Amino acid sequence: MPFIDYYKVLDLDKKATEAEIKKAYRKMARKYHPDLNPNDKVAEQKFKEINEANEVLSNVENRKKYDQHGENWQHADEINKQQQQQRQYSNSSSGGFGNAQGGGGDYSDFFESMFAGAGGQRGQQRSYKGQDFNAELELDLKEVYESSKRTLTINGKNIRLTIPAGVENGQIIKIAGHGAEGQNGGPKGDLYLTFTIKNDSNFKRDKENLYSNVDLDLYTAVLGGDITIPTFDGKVKFKVAPGTQNGTQVKLKGKGFPVYKKEGQFGDLYVSYTITIPENLTEKQKELFIELSKT
Repeated sequence: MPFIDYYKVLDLDKKATEAEIKKAYRKMARKYHPDLNPNDKVAEQKFKEINEANEVLSNVENRKKYDQHGENWQHADEINKQQQQQRQYSNSSSGGFGNAQGGGGDYSDFFESMFAGAGGQRGQQRSYKGQDFNAELELDLKEVYESSKRTLTINGKNIRLTIPAGVENGQIIKIAGHGAEGQNGGPKGDLYLTFTIKNDSNFKRDKENLYSNVDLDLYTAVLGGDITIPTFDGKVKFKVAPGTQNGTQVKLKGKGFPVYKKEGQFGDLYVSYTITIPENLTEKQKELFIELSKT
């Protein structure tokens, strides 16, 4: 496989910042996304390269390895380890062990077997796990109130997965075996999916609990009575106690958000009352308030 310069793929300089990398990736990913370029093999290949480039350059450690080792960056740890062992062996050889090949440029059988790979046999290549992929999925809060199935396109491949209800904003889930192919028979890498949950509702979410504000008229606050309160999945009737104060918070048990991966379990809904003062009173109503204030 020919070497791909990931900086050129994203049209970036090697000194690019993390923010510049993120911006370039989003711009190019939108341009070459398969949904916008159906049946376009060139765009499909470009989209795959863009994702590969982002996987490496957006990760600080991977980028460091890539800058140092180029196309062999995935094996950087092994290379560094072997180089260290090589230096240690060279130092010990210079201390009197000598070279089994008579001091020439070749290494001894012992040294060659050390670096030959798994099993210690000369010429045998070591297997490596495939590169892990990272992807983002943006959903609305309403879309994670119930479990749902989605099909994602990652590096040109469709992946169908079930998204459990209750997924949180910023949560990362691991999908095993959906990364890059392994090297020399090694296992596939994994896919790490990060969720971005938009909240356009009137509810504030804190894990499985929800919070909202409800306007309460003065008469009901003073005398008490039944009101209708909106919840995330509908409306419920609720009894207001007489003499309710402004800012009072009540709990509606089980009317919150689903608990992640615990089917049938829900958090609670906390409702805070905002008492509204009546406006445009009639003369009669004003007289009644004046009379009430005197008592």
